[in-house]
Amino acid sequence: MTETIVLNRVKTLIERASVTPEDAGCQELLMEILEPMGFVAEIFEQGGVKNLWARRGTQSPLVVFAGHTDVVPTGPLERWNSNPFVPTIVDGKLYGRGAADMKSSIAAFATAAEEFVLAHADHQGSIAMLITSDEEGPATDGTVIVCDALKARGQTPDFCIVGEPTSVDRLGDTIKNGRRGSMSGKLKVQGKQGHIAYPHLARNPIHEANLALNRLIAEVWDNGNEYFPATSFQISNIHGGTGASNIIPGEVVIDFNFRFSTENTVQTLQTRVRDILDAHQLTYTLEWSVSGLPFLTPKGTLSDALSHAIKAETGHETTLSTTGGTSDGRFIAQICPQVVEFGPLNASIHQINEHIDIAELEPLKNIYRRTLEQLLLK
Repeated sequence: MTETIVLNRVKTLIERASVTPEDAGCQELLMEILEPMGFVAEIFEQGGVKNLWARRGTQSPLVVFAGHTDVVPTGPLERWNSNPFVPTIVDGKLYGRGAADMKSSIAAFATAAEEFVLAHADHQGSIAMLITSDEEGPATDGTVIVCDALKARGQTPDFCIVGEPTSVDRLGDTIKNGRRGSMSGKLKVQGKQGHIAYPHLARNPIHEANLALNRLIAEVWDNGNEYFPATSFQISNIHGGTGASNIIPGEVVIDFNFRFSTENTVQTLQTRVRDILDAHQLTYTLEWSVSGLPFLTPKGTLSDALSHAIKAETGHETTLSTTGGTSDGRFIAQICPQVVEFGPLNASIHQINEHIDIAELEPLKNIYRRTLEQLLLK
């Protein structure tokens, strides 16, 4: 099999054991590709995290590709069919940690940008890559700090493609044009500890919380909209008791999470939860943590350009979707009006024997290049 440029670059990236938050030299490899084409590269480092911002051009529109070089841990090595950091080809598939999530996307876009610039050196606008090594981890020292720096400079993108693996059954069948927000709560309901044989001398916080929890579970938070499913409330953990079977506990702790659409806000959800808890006259404390706000890019210039590129390359129509968890798109959407995610099949991501079909690499690269052509050639 003749190796293409993009395949060779994916393999080189997989060889770098960049388990989050390590970059392991991946960003230096990208700079070696981009700088000869006129990209000006900067490295932002914070908290042991490396972030690359590389831009070619100074004019608008600014088209950004965003991605991450860090990968999740491998899991038990003995369960892999090959070393996860030795790229291995078997039956037309490339195996290795990060093959699908998301070193193939990074290599494909870098190569697409290279082809585009060689063919159109005087193109309009600007092209940039925003690459972090802190997406699979806490994401506190990664894309968000670059976005803050760009906002402070007034260098806000016009369009951004995040290279997350979005395809489901075949390459190009799904574009993510938004993501739900994620907000977690830790509810501590206070009671009074006592002997289980003398309940009149105690107050059981599990019993007291039960009616309020049933109300929260049954609540219709919203009905979603054209792009989002209805907001979901889920309890993930309940902790109560001392371990003894004859003690009424003095406290119960409930962990829960909202995955919420643009039909709600952090403030409205928090207020409604407190109203329900107060209506049941509970004695409680409540702590909140927000890991991401919902974002949405309605059908428009960017999604149309990407959809046309997919159709031209694969012959297939694509679907806009907001399913799945959070991504770094939540940070970029705060400074960029149009953010979508697009990449290869996601069936093996985070799994043992993660892989990508080699036949997808050239079409993936070509889709990214065609999208640049749609946006930057007039």
